[in-house]
Amino acid sequence: MGLTAKRPRSVAGQVLVLQVAIVMLLAAAAVFALVLQSRSDVDREARGRSVAVAQTFAQSLGLEEALKSPDPSRILQPLTEQMRRDAGVDFIVVMDTNGIRYTHPQPDRIGKRFVGTIEPSLAGKVHTESVQGPLGNEIQAVVPVTDKDGRVVALVSAGLTVENVTGVVDRQLPVILGSAAAALALATAGTALISRRLNRQTHGLGPTEMTRMYEHHDAVLHAVREGVLITAGDGRLLLANDEAKRLLDLPSDAEGRHIRELPGLDPRVAALLLSGRAATDEVHLTGDRLLVVNQQPTDPHGKPGTAVTIRDSTEMRLLTTRAEAARRRLKLLYDAGMGIGTSLDVVRTSQELADVAVPRFAEYVTVDLAEPVLRGDEPTGSASDMRRTGVSGVRTDHPLYPRGERIDFLPSTPQARGFDSGRAEVVPDLADAPGWQAQDPERARAIIDFGIHSLITAPLRARGVTLGVVNFWRSRKPEPFDEEDLSVAEELAARAAVSIDNARRFTREHALAVTLQRSLLPRALPEQSAVEVAHFYLPAQSGVGGDWFDVIPLPGSRVALVVGDVVGHGLHAAATMGRLRTAVHNFSALDLPPDELLARLDDLVQRIDHSGEGESEDGAAEQSAQTDSGGGMLGATCLYAVYDPVVQRCTAARAGHLPPLIVRPDGTVDTMDLPSGPPLGLGMPFETAEVDLPAGSQLVLYTDGVVEDRTRDIDEGIALLRDAVGHPDRSPEESCRAILEALLPARPRDDVALLVARTRALGEDQVAEWEVPFEPSAVGTVRAEVGEKLTEWGLEALSFTTELVMSELITNAIRHGSPPVRVRVIRDLSLTCEVSDGSSTSPHLRYAATTDEGGRGLFLVAQLSRRWGARYTGAGKVIWVDQALPGMMGGPEEELPDFFDIDAL
Repeated sequence: MGLTAKRPRSVAGQVLVLQVAIVMLLAAAAVFALVLQSRSDVDREARGRSVAVAQTFAQSLGLEEALKSPDPSRILQPLTEQMRRDAGVDFIVVMDTNGIRYTHPQPDRIGKRFVGTIEPSLAGKVHTESVQGPLGNEIQAVVPVTDKDGRVVALVSAGLTVENVTGVVDRQLPVILGSAAAALALATAGTALISRRLNRQTHGLGPTEMTRMYEHHDAVLHAVREGVLITAGDGRLLLANDEAKRLLDLPSDAEGRHIRELPGLDPRVAALLLSGRAATDEVHLTGDRLLVVNQQPTDPHGKPGTAVTIRDSTEMRLLTTRAEAARRRLKLLYDAGMGIGTSLDVVRTSQELADVAVPRFAEYVTVDLAEPVLRGDEPTGSASDMRRTGVSGVRTDHPLYPRGERIDFLPSTPQARGFDSGRAEVVPDLADAPGWQAQDPERARAIIDFGIHSLITAPLRARGVTLGVVNFWRSRKPEPFDEEDLSVAEELAARAAVSIDNARRFTREHALAVTLQRSLLPRALPEQSAVEVAHFYLPAQSGVGGDWFDVIPLPGSRVALVVGDVVGHGLHAAATMGRLRTAVHNFSALDLPPDELLARLDDLVQRIDHSGEGESEDGAAEQSAQTDSGGGMLGATCLYAVYDPVVQRCTAARAGHLPPLIVRPDGTVDTMDLPSGPPLGLGMPFETAEVDLPAGSQLVLYTDGVVEDRTRDIDEGIALLRDAVGHPDRSPEESCRAILEALLPARPRDDVALLVARTRALGEDQVAEWEVPFEPSAVGTVRAEVGEKLTEWGLEALSFTTELVMSELITNAIRHGSPPVRVRVIRDLSLTCEVSDGSSTSPHLRYAATTDEGGRGLFLVAQLSRRWGARYTGAGKVIWVDQALPGMMGGPEEELPDFFDIDAL
């Protein structure tokens, strides 16, 4: 039905009339305010200009001289008129301190008294005022004119007439009125547009029609099955439909009351309504209802209120509970993956499994592993030999078997069944489980009385082998374990079993590597008298490495001290260490200098590396297997030092190893100045260094595991080592303990090998030397002198064999060698005879034919002595023979060889 002419004016029309009236009133007020403001601004500007012109003229040059002249007006009148016209003011008046004018725009006013207030200016101040002067109503400023001493000698006044000031405002008034008219037009047009839009939005409805529409809207609002609330910014409830009152248990007079005053409103819902924040599908439990709340501010630019919708989702409560339980279980499994297996220790991994499940999954958790698993072996397949390795619970006074207890599970127990079958089992009610109670009836009653009522037993299986079982005990929750709990327990057990098996395999590999390495290291140090030795070795916690040490007796009462390091850990490093140690023993038997021995060891390492690279070229798996079995070598270092107690000198060379420390008898600690050679396997030459070591000095040889640690750098470690060994009065054993106390960490990351040797010296009564003339007749003389020396030492039993040996060696030196020839006899743990000459020809032991006249000398020497050999020096060679002293095994008390017929001599 169309609108009629009698219809009341629409809401949009009424708004338009009201807004136009308001805009007109605002425009009139704005014009009035602008006029007042303009007048104020012009008056302020006139006063400012007057002050500026007066001060400028008062401070102009020559004004003081003009005032002192006989006729100041004649000089100043033209100047003031010119400046008045230039500055745009109506007058500039110069007067004396009595107010008598010297200048004025109207010459007839000159000589007359100034109209205005001059007292403030006579006091040195600037004064502005409005007065009725000769030119009419004036705005003027009076400023003082001062001499050099600051005294006021005259006054200057400048100003404008009010008529000229008002003229400026009158000239601005059309602009103001025009602007106001334009603003009024724009505001009216904007109001019309707004009213037109409002008219479209209200469809031209009048107040009555809109009231009826609101009533319809209100009916619909209260009929919907979703709660609607509208709140004010001050916390008052403005609107609540019937559904909102029902869901929130609001009283009928809730509208208009503050939210805090509403009885029965849930505190969490009230806090959300008062916060004014936006909320989307927030779930709140109110009484027995699960409510989903959405809230949005009604004004995004402030907080005048909020609009809230509420719907009942109680039927989703069960689903939400299940989803939350699933989320918790997933979080438990995630934490188990992160928290189990942080180390390669079987017992610690078992305890981590127990700790991660308490209390989120069970109140008590116990872990039982087969006894062989703890040693790194595979289990025998029976649950009769188990050890409790992990226990965790919400209380410590529980009656469960303690950690470390050995348990033999009966076949009727769920633990034994799970271990044998490999399947998890739920015991809903322990009070009704006779098979479990038969294991230990008294303890079973104590467990039930303690409140533990349900059990899940899950086998720990990895790679097809059952390692043990994990038991989850429930006490605080009244409901028993169910099938969903069983799946979680199986997943926990499966994840933990892999970590436990990894730790078991590492334990086995570690035990094998430790056994191998200890079998390759010296079990006991050999007997020698050159040095007093203490040693220490400790494998790293992460796995056995390739560190080693050795003490090797050499001919001539000398001794070789060796320390080395193979990069890496495990069986490969230990096996490589054994190969290198054996090679050092073999090369030292050749009595090579340290640099030559390291060169031959370097050549060996190169051959090992090359053979390791060439043996497998068929893929990464073969290369990995070859490396594990001892193929290539990643790197090795070695320090080889030889100490001679006769001359008290140490000769050493190193291949990439840390230099040794020398502790002098006076307590001075030095690092041996030893050239730093490259690591073994690079094919580079090595250099030796010699240092004199008096008796009582200490040599400290060590690997990098002694001085390196994650908490300090190597320089700091060496400094600590120097401080620890700087006590020459300590024995090597005491020095070794002091070093370990100062530097050894609780869990070493690398192998630690330490060798401390205190030097000794052979006295002059233990060594005899002779220069041998290079002629055959000297052999008998030297032989006799050697026999006399042996008699002096009480070694008459060795005289015959020694003289025979010396005769052969000296004769060979003179016949086949070159001068000089020297003989040295050393009495120590054995009797050592040395013959040196200047040639480098090497003697060879051979069987002489029956027709040969010679060639039997070295054969006799080898048969009559315990050992013999040759070593080369820079001046030639040394042939040495070692004989056991009387009373020792192999000494002269034993029978001579059968081939030696004493009667035939």
